[in-house]
Amino acid sequence: MYRRAPGNGRHARAIPGAARFSWQTRRVTFAPARDDERRNTAPRRRGVVSSIALWATRLLLGALLVALLIVAGTAVRVWQVARIDDWAPADAIVVLGAAQYSGTPSSVFEARLEQAANLYREGVAPTVITVGGKQIGDEYTEAASGKNYLIEAGIPAENIVAVEEGSDTLRSIEAVHTEMAARDMNSAVLVSDPWHSLRTRTMARDTGLDAWTAPTRQGPAVFTRESQLHGIARETAALLWYQIAHSSADFSYTAAQ
Repeated sequence: MYRRAPGNGRHARAIPGAARFSWQTRRVTFAPARDDERRNTAPRRRGVVSSIALWATRLLLGALLVALLIVAGTAVRVWQVARIDDWAPADAIVVLGAAQYSGTPSSVFEARLEQAANLYREGVAPTVITVGGKQIGDEYTEAASGKNYLIEAGIPAENIVAVEEGSDTLRSIEAVHTEMAARDMNSAVLVSDPWHSLRTRTMARDTGLDAWTAPTRQGPAVFTRESQLHGIARETAALLWYQIAHSSADFSYTAAQ
């Protein structure tokens, strides 16, 4: 193919190779364009990876913040309910068991039993229920040792029911619910340590009992700031575990019993 050179008529001349030069020019300008695309693609990929990492970090931080708020909120509720001391009339006063040694209640258990005796004397309920099984090697159950202590404190034996079952809070509450249902009882005032109140009340209400709390204000659980903070932390963790797994998580006391 030929293109005419500038000029008129017969003076115009064809320039061979003009088309080839144009094609070569187009090839020369086309190849660098693909190199530019490669160079532009790398930053875009890095941008996508950075965006994913940023969002993943935000999600992780958000999840951690939510978890901290849940834990803090639960701890506040443990503290709030620990301050409740409700002496409203009920069908029964329920004393949650604690350690006993050959039939003698530990100081933690004794403080709970003294509170239950005071509630009974004030006419809060006509019946006191002690609850708790025994550890391997024990001669007495927590419920039996609690009943004996209350009898010695002047509570008539016929007004005390010992539910000798339960190796943890949840099993104890379930055993109490079964016993109360058999006796056509529905309402209960729960006696334990202040920090234990929210968890016991939650479990009792989950079984269908109409329950509220009147915790003891004496004993190792409330002696010092250290034992109080330990109790709040322990019960916060135990309550969260119960709400997640619907099982009990009871921890031992650090204060001397």
